[in-house]
Amino acid sequence: MDSEKINNEALEQEEETPVVEEAVETTEEAAEETAEEIIEEPAKESPEDKIKELEQAVKDNFDKFLRKAAEFENFRKRTNNEKAGMYNNGVRDTVEKLLPVIDNFERAVEMSEEKESSLYKGVEMILKQFLEIIASLGVEEIPALGEPFDPNVHSAVMHVEDEKCDENVVVEVFQKGYRLGDRVIRPSMVKVAN
Repeated sequence: MDSEKINNEALEQEEETPVVEEAVETTEEAAEETAEEIIEEPAKESPEDKIKELEQAVKDNFDKFLRKAAEFENFRKRTNNEKAGMYNNGVRDTVEKLLPVIDNFERAVEMSEEKESSLYKGVEMILKQFLEIIASLGVEEIPALGEPFDPNVHSAVMHVEDEKCDENVVVEVFQKGYRLGDRVIRPSMVKVAN
């Protein structure tokens, strides 16, 4: 009986083996057919379509380039404006601290009685040099005496009734004002006629 069992088992294994081989062959055939379909069905692109696609890509890239170039130019301008603003702020702050010294030199020149003394001439030369330096930086005196009162550049500390002068005209300047470009460093302190 043992030999019969062994023969039956061998037969069963032989019968099972072709089924597995047939399944493998069927799977391989299906894969080959699918691959053939994929190979046979590529989208056939005409040269004109390819040219249009490439032209569109070139146009898109050129548009991106122009945008980046404009963005960089704006960045460069903004950076230059910031640098100029920082320079102007530094000049304004420095001149603002020097203005009391200039005021004192002007008072010394005005009050001196000995116009021929060497001390007077020395103080006058120092004042002139200070004024030349701040003028070279772009700082200018704000015109006030005889000008119409402008609250943007003048600070009225006194009002006077004067029939000889027009209304809202500066009749006396107590302290000179200065500006750098359009920005006021210090407004002029003035007396205004009503």
